[in-house]
Amino acid sequence: MKKRKLDRLIEEATVDAYDESEQAAGFMAMMEDNMTCPFTARVVGELVDVEGFDSKGCTPVIYAVCRRNRKKYFAEVTTLEWEGKPPKGAEWIDAYKAWAGME
Repeated sequence: MKKRKLDRLIEEATVDAYDESEQAAGFMAMMEDNMTCPFTARVVGELVDVEGFDSKGCTPVIYAVCRRNRKKYFAEVTTLEWEGKPPKGAEWIDAYKAWAGME
């Protein structure tokens, strides 16, 4: 994804945030608003259904709420991998990774 688009998404997610936790909450809101759950992803090589997102409190880390074999797991959204075409709205995860210094 082009840096200019990532910068635009980062600005949109963090525009009214005062600290790192509020900025992460902005990204989580954008993921919830723009990504249709459930969708399929890989986490450590295993296929999971991503059912939603959670911050597990006031941390700047966003977790994907995953289900596999009727068990619920939490995985950092930065660990999600796509089997093929990314799900609609996946650019918000790319923007979050760039904001977190991972891109």
